[in-house]
Amino acid sequence: MPNLKDLKTRIDSVKSTRKITKAMQMVAAAKLRRAQESAEAGRPYADRMNAVMANLASGASGADNAPKLLAGSGENQVHLLIVATAERGLCGGFNSSIAKLARAKAAELTSSGKTVKILTIGKKGREQLKRDLGDKMVDHVDLSEVKKIGYSHASQIASDIVSKFNLGEFDVATIFYNKFQSVMSQIPTELQLIPAKFELDEGQDAPFYEYEPGEVEVLADLLPRALSTQVFTALLENGASEQGARMSAMDNATRNAGDMIDKLTIVYNRSRQAAITNELIEIISGAEAL
Repeated sequence: MPNLKDLKTRIDSVKSTRKITKAMQMVAAAKLRRAQESAEAGRPYADRMNAVMANLASGASGADNAPKLLAGSGENQVHLLIVATAERGLCGGFNSSIAKLARAKAAELTSSGKTVKILTIGKKGREQLKRDLGDKMVDHVDLSEVKKIGYSHASQIASDIVSKFNLGEFDVATIFYNKFQSVMSQIPTELQLIPAKFELDEGQDAPFYEYEPGEVEVLADLLPRALSTQVFTALLENGASEQGARMSAMDNATRNAGDMIDKLTIVYNRSRQAAITNELIEIISGAEAL
């Protein structure tokens, strides 16, 4: 059994850890509110853009002059998996759930004889995937110095993806991220970016417009912007999901630290009582011997 000094040191150590986890929980809660507001504010725009693009794509699909981003390269051999995770840890299973989904997709494609390439956004996803998929990684986006994700960051990422596609480096691009539902629930999601797919939500009707100069021309101009919007939406959803997962994880850690302190305190008190009893026995025994 540990001595009293060791128990006291351990209790103090756990108390210090609890202060840290509690502070991180409060910081995550403050960041979550802002990140959730950003994600929710972007959803109406993304939904409307998706509806317009679905309408345009339905009219242009199959046309001989359909934009390449919509029609694709004509092949389905090389797949680019874009894995968007966080730059930091201590957020429960947030990063591992995305990496798990991407890893399963890579295994499925590889078993089908496809070539897999991986582009990572965020350090944690790169760290988790490089152990078994390091040979498939072709690029990495570092956002560790970015305090607040903006549309310009998503636009740059989307432009790089389009450039790789135009150079023939891949045929299909899919992004993996977590969609925010609540503090306790984040849904690992995969979304095909290229060839572009725009699916309406259940019950949502595509708006009808007449376009000038024509659907194909308008679509060719809007597709890169729509791709940027999809990437931006994924990053916003990821930001809210990360803070929600971190808040939940730090809350659990704080509770566990409290439980550990209670258990250690009981052990400490019992050990202290036993030590005092032994000292009394020794004093009484010594007095009787005199």
